[in-house]
Amino acid sequence: MSAAPTTEKIRPWAVVAGREIKVKLTDKNFIISTLFTLVLIAVIFAVQAFFASQASESKVAVVDDDGAAIVASAQVLVETDDADAVLEPVSVDSVEAGKTAVTEGEVDAVLFQEEGVWTLGADGFPATDVLGPIEATIQSQVLSTNATEAGTTLDALSAGSEVVTEDVSGADSDEQLVIFIAGLAFAVLFYIASLMFGMSIATSVIEEKQSRIVEIITAAIPTSQLLAGKVLGNTVLAFAQMVLLVGVSLIGITFSDYDTFLPMVTEPLLWYLPFFIVGFIALACIWAAAGAMGSRTEDLQTTTMPLTLTLVGLFLLALNLDGTAASIASYFPVMSTFMMPLRILEGDVTWWQPLLALLITIGFSWLTIRLGARIYRRGLLQTQGKLGFKEALSGS
Repeated sequence: MSAAPTTEKIRPWAVVAGREIKVKLTDKNFIISTLFTLVLIAVIFAVQAFFASQASESKVAVVDDDGAAIVASAQVLVETDDADAVLEPVSVDSVEAGKTAVTEGEVDAVLFQEEGVWTLGADGFPATDVLGPIEATIQSQVLSTNATEAGTTLDALSAGSEVVTEDVSGADSDEQLVIFIAGLAFAVLFYIASLMFGMSIATSVIEEKQSRIVEIITAAIPTSQLLAGKVLGNTVLAFAQMVLLVGVSLIGITFSDYDTFLPMVTEPLLWYLPFFIVGFIALACIWAAAGAMGSRTEDLQTTTMPLTLTLVGLFLLALNLDGTAASIASYFPVMSTFMMPLRILEGDVTWWQPLLALLITIGFSWLTIRLGARIYRRGLLQTQGKLGFKEALSGS
């Protein structure tokens, strides 16, 4: 007689976590919102890449050789700023023909001279990338002519008039832009994930209470297993969505002019991952507790409001901090999730500083897990009215 087959016992928290993931992955609203965000990111990078690949081309109508020579000289100035830019002269029979070409959209501007005065006509105010180089060319030629007539040279006439610009910050503008966008992305991703999945956890808890199904569940498994399953299931979903969004963004960057900065963001991203997970778990338990404190879905607005306002406040505060204040905030739990990776991106830290901030966040997470679990356990079977914060803490 053969022995009965044995199956490995599945832990209750794993069953709950799997159910949370399955429910979310079959939620049309979640799928649509995620796909919409991915498409939006892809479109933004596609549009940016398209316009970056398009050379700036402007046509200027001219009525004589002098005008054509000025536009040709202005083209040299244009190429200095943008090698792919084009400023093309288009010959017309008369000034009126040039004006007509402008109004009909055949050219961007018309250049002509009347009574010794050069005029650049356009439909509205002339575009800066057309007016600037043409104006500079005319001024240079006129000054050169006047200098010759005065018996001197243009260099001698303009000696000492040049103003040299210098960026005393020593920072590269493109690099600063990448740092700003990356820092904003770190904060926004964590904020949205915490708010969206946190509210999902709270809603799930209060719906189970309202339907009384929680009484059946807790009769079968401990409340700690139920809480762990909900938190871990939503953490996996939040982390997966964040990785997906970041992955699409990094792919998009490879098609832009900022692909050279990818090595610079690698280390901050690697640090962002553990900060994201620990920070999310710390808040997830509080979201579950907020859901347990109510007895109806209508109570959610009241029980979750303090947490929502705290998240909004921390997000807005982080966006307005710099210098010493930003350095201190990078050690503050939750804020450190996006502030410390930003400091790493700026090259403002040594190896032990992000490690210390992560350990502080882990310690904070341990405290919020204990606090959240206590409130959750106390409020889960409280089905009559809302549970006050003091009352929740006073329970065993």
